[in-house]
Amino acid sequence: MMSKVCLPAEWEFDGPILLSWPHKDTDWAYMLDEVTECYKNIVSAITQDRMVIIVTPDPESVKTVLGDVGGDRVVYFKCDTNDTWIRDYGPICIVDETGADVAVDYKFNGWGLKFASALDNMVTVRMFGSGLLSGRRINRLSFVLEGGSIDCDGKGTLITTSECLLSPNRNGSMTREEIETELKSTLGVDNIIWINHGGLSGDDTDSHVDTLVRFAPDGAVVYAGCTDESDPNYHRLSQLKNELQQLSADGLLPGHLLELPSPSPIYDEDRQQLPATYANFLATPTSVIMPVYGQPDTDRLAARILEVAFNRPVRCVDCRALIKQHGSLHCATMQLPAGLISFM
Repeated sequence: MMSKVCLPAEWEFDGPILLSWPHKDTDWAYMLDEVTECYKNIVSAITQDRMVIIVTPDPESVKTVLGDVGGDRVVYFKCDTNDTWIRDYGPICIVDETGADVAVDYKFNGWGLKFASALDNMVTVRMFGSGLLSGRRINRLSFVLEGGSIDCDGKGTLITTSECLLSPNRNGSMTREEIETELKSTLGVDNIIWINHGGLSGDDTDSHVDTLVRFAPDGAVVYAGCTDESDPNYHRLSQLKNELQQLSADGLLPGHLLELPSPSPIYDEDRQQLPATYANFLATPTSVIMPVYGQPDTDRLAARILEVAFNRPVRCVDCRALIKQHGSLHCATMQLPAGLISFM
């Protein structure tokens, strides 16, 4: 008897982690050394128990930069890219009715036509064309969807934000009901929770849910909170907390709520607040890789909360470089199943 299509929880994926390396033709050009050091630390943290596939136009230069970091757990894929946020243009992987791993290739349009995206949008199909990825690829390039805009508990419930998925520059001709139909039919989810509040200052993704609310094992839901009334995010995150509490009281969220602290506000050189959040972590079967922001007390508290929520070690990576381009650790990574990897 065949089972139904399923979108696993992030921590259930047993394959490598995808990274897209910063280079001189990305928006990182002005701070390339600084962000490269951050990426080296991400590779070091992940390769303690997972493999990494690095997408880059110039594998040899990245090998030189990494040296011994990651060792034989690093694989390189030569490919031109616009930017590094592979969470939003990498494949979204599901398990089909036969139990096989499958990659869904959605369209990426630069977060609602804000930035160039033609090269990034071709990365998934090029990985399949090269033989790096094997198996079945579902072409859904007629529908815009970024990996950071959704999160799933692995049991049929998906969470997203209205601001992002209902953005007119993504799938503006579609109604909310039509978008739900697409997600349910392709990804195999049964229940979609729409978040209407939240959003961080400096976030140019139109409120990706992976900056705000994340699922954890055993029905837990972790979310970005804020207790500092002087923080520009305080009001919106308070509304988010109230909304989640109401959803939980109504039985629409699957489990208990855990509030993550917010880092103290971090600003760029123009005094614009940057979207620092601990919710932008990467969960694997054996560990959690969490961004930190040079605030030891708050960093430690967030790590402890995630350690309890996931019951596995938390490794911290300083991501103050990443937030200068308005993303963080989860945005820079994408998990894959071993069943799609040709060398595993």
